[in-house]
Amino acid sequence: MKHHRVHFEDLRRFIEAAFLAHDLPAADAARVAALMAEADLQGSDGHGVIRLPQYSKRLRAGGINRRPDIRVVQERAAMAVVDGDNGMGHLVVSRAVDIAIEKARSAGVAWVGTRMSNHAGPASLYARRPLEHDMLGLYFAVGNANHLPPWGGMEMLLSTNPISVGIPADEEPPVVLDMATTVAAYGKVKAKAKRGELMPPGWMIDRQGQPLLDPRRASEGFLLPIGDHKGYGLALVVGLLAGTLGGAAMGRDVIDFNTDHQTVTNTGQAILVIDLRAFGDPAHFKHQVDRLVRDMRGSERLPGVERIWLPGEQSFEKRRRHAQEGIPISAALLDELAGLAAELGVEPMATNGVQT
Repeated sequence: MKHHRVHFEDLRRFIEAAFLAHDLPAADAARVAALMAEADLQGSDGHGVIRLPQYSKRLRAGGINRRPDIRVVQERAAMAVVDGDNGMGHLVVSRAVDIAIEKARSAGVAWVGTRMSNHAGPASLYARRPLEHDMLGLYFAVGNANHLPPWGGMEMLLSTNPISVGIPADEEPPVVLDMATTVAAYGKVKAKAKRGELMPPGWMIDRQGQPLLDPRRASEGFLLPIGDHKGYGLALVVGLLAGTLGGAAMGRDVIDFNTDHQTVTNTGQAILVIDLRAFGDPAHFKHQVDRLVRDMRGSERLPGVERIWLPGEQSFEKRRRHAQEGIPISAALLDELAGLAAELGVEPMATNGVQT
């Protein structure tokens, strides 16, 4: 499958122009575009510009509020609930993270949940934000379509319900865990379909329990949880924390935004922020993280293993490489985006002419 390379700033500008064409306020269009482009920069290609056509359909169908009143509706010293007024999820979660960081400065820890939000891209974007302030971030979300049945069942009542944790280091890259509670996030299935690739065994099964490898047939089966029944339990708990606790959708109330472009999704997310200063000297903590990271990376390896990776290291390397070489965008997606640009009356996205 051919890929073209796109510079980060060209990608960001194109996404911003598309949202401006949809009449989003300039500041909102710029904020969402930056986060979406950052998703592609770090290699989260199932949650970046690939989602733009889908967001465009929901905006045109009235499924997303272009000018939301994002506000706090419940609040105490170390918590809040943010009502996103059905705005773009990137804006809602960004507001929630900002509030959590400010509350953690005084309380030491803060939990902020969202309701009436929407899909917001990869979880790690938000778990990483507190790191800039010598804080830890833990992020939870309810997915935007149910692709997972309860363990032993066939009715899809749960989503991929991701978890992300960001832990700062000193000289080493931060430790950033970003995982779905399913073996693969559904965004990865969509990315495989867009690239014309098959899925590996273990991602999905059909309704007869047989491996499902063709991502174009994903509607005929369901995703598998990590760790069998343990992953199912984790998905359930994350949904209760990120969705039910804040008054957002969970279970049968979750709207499949892949097929329904009009119904309000009432997506829920939650961010937990911990200020390192509440536990001691942040510099000492980050030094200890460095030491542990180096112990893990330098530990004895199995035969044939070239390197032990820490969570987030590969995304860190992709950020560096993509910033230098350009972000790979499949030819098929580039064609789809060119069609969308024509519909919206914006300039098509520029590439650097490099194909891989």
